[in-house]
Amino acid sequence: MKTQMVMLFGSSLALYNALVQLQKEVEVIVPEYPKIYDFLPGAQQMQKEGTRQVYDLAIAVDSSDIKRLNGFANYFEQAKVTINIDHHSINSMFADYNFVNPDSPACCQILILVLEYLGVTITKEIGGCLLTGIITDTGGFKYAGTSKETFEFTAWLLSIGVNVADIYRRVLEKQTKGHFELSKIAMERLELLENGKVAFTYITKKDEETVQAENGDHAGVVDIGRSIEGVEVSVLLTEKEDGGYKGSLRSNDYVNVSDVCMMFNGGGHIRAAGCQIYTTLEEAKERIIHELRKHLK
Repeated sequence: MKTQMVMLFGSSLALYNALVQLQKEVEVIVPEYPKIYDFLPGAQQMQKEGTRQVYDLAIAVDSSDIKRLNGFANYFEQAKVTINIDHHSINSMFADYNFVNPDSPACCQILILVLEYLGVTITKEIGGCLLTGIITDTGGFKYAGTSKETFEFTAWLLSIGVNVADIYRRVLEKQTKGHFELSKIAMERLELLENGKVAFTYITKKDEETVQAENGDHAGVVDIGRSIEGVEVSVLLTEKEDGGYKGSLRSNDYVNVSDVCMMFNGGGHIRAAGCQIYTTLEEAKERIIHELRKHLK
């Protein structure tokens, strides 16, 4: 059976390795991924495109809507059977079978239960992928949704040999040169707006070319603004190849940035969400700030 999995890296690779263990014929399709995930088992098997038009089964993980599958939604739409495993608070239930738990702080926390049900032996390698997904989804266990079960799962993964400290360092602390250079640019441009409650900055394609940035090098740059005292929402606009801007929003205490991004056909989590706006930089900035004003205290 051919199986196509999409998004995100920890979830995809955990499921990939599990299905290989079950002796399934599997393809994991992720058009772009940061090279910091190269250490994960199966990362070298990630494909930018599928090898066939119609798959027996397609599985989407950590994706709230088929539009989030971007340029490879066609594989999902044409598959004979589809499955959607997710934890976003708003999910369009776009698959034949939908396993969605919005109370879970991480998609990989759901996957642990799924794999146990399927009789998969969660090895140290699969556990490392699961922990990567848990760490990234919870922001290193710091997001409000992090639960008692999150730490219990992590403790259990530690007990089977998963190196929690090493994965935490690789995923959250280690950075590429491109990421470092983009962070400097973003910090130099950072503005504090709305009486210091909003931090705004941006990155252009020219910036990425100048520092020779690679896929994923801008990930986490938005958190620079959120760490400033008094800031409730941090906004990062990143110029895209197709002419628009990707908006990444992060909040601290009370603004639901998923609701904000939904106004621009985006979405995500309460404290971390994204969208795409096809307009100029200044207009994209003004539209997002205008929407944020409705949510700020």
